[in-house]
Amino acid sequence: AVLQDELPDDVIITTDAGNFSAWLHSYYQFTGKRTYIGPISGAMGYGLPAAIAAKLAHPDRLAVCIAGDGGFMMTVQELATAVHYKTPVLVILFNNNMYGTIRMHQEKHHPYRVIGTDLTNPDFMTLAESFGIFHARASSDEQFAPCLRQAMQAVREGRSALIEVQCDPERISVMSTISEIRAKSANSKSND
Repeated sequence: AVLQDELPDDVIITTDAGNFSAWLHSYYQFTGKRTYIGPISGAMGYGLPAAIAAKLAHPDRLAVCIAGDGGFMMTVQELATAVHYKTPVLVILFNNNMYGTIRMHQEKHHPYRVIGTDLTNPDFMTLAESFGIFHARASSDEQFAPCLRQAMQAVREGRSALIEVQCDPERISVMSTISEIRAKSANSKSND
């Protein structure tokens, strides 16, 4: 809702692959043409380089990358590209410290037996600071709107920006929680 209210109509939104993008796909109403760029093949790491490319192609428009922490870490070094080429982009980073989509499938098929999906992330605020870009962290709905406004102002002034949205790992998708997935799996096994 905040993105819908605050972003300009001609914004270019890019996404990475992952469960986090379902929030955008489910609730954001795209009204303009050529305002969304997403990975058709489900490629993680796509969002940030795509936002930089969109900004280079359309320097007069706001480019916003919406990414999960797993995909973002695959191409995080491209923040250096944005800074080097003075191509200010806005990154909204959803951090649940896991590869959420993979974890969701593991929980569906092998509840409590997950492997390789937990992440050990850097401090994203320190990382952003090291690149000299605007950075803010939101852990509630109320904190997000002011962060977004400040980040958009930074981009208008020529600086890239990163907003880390801290997410509850239990909320694995728009449709369910990890506990709900486990309960469904237990029910289906007891019915077999």
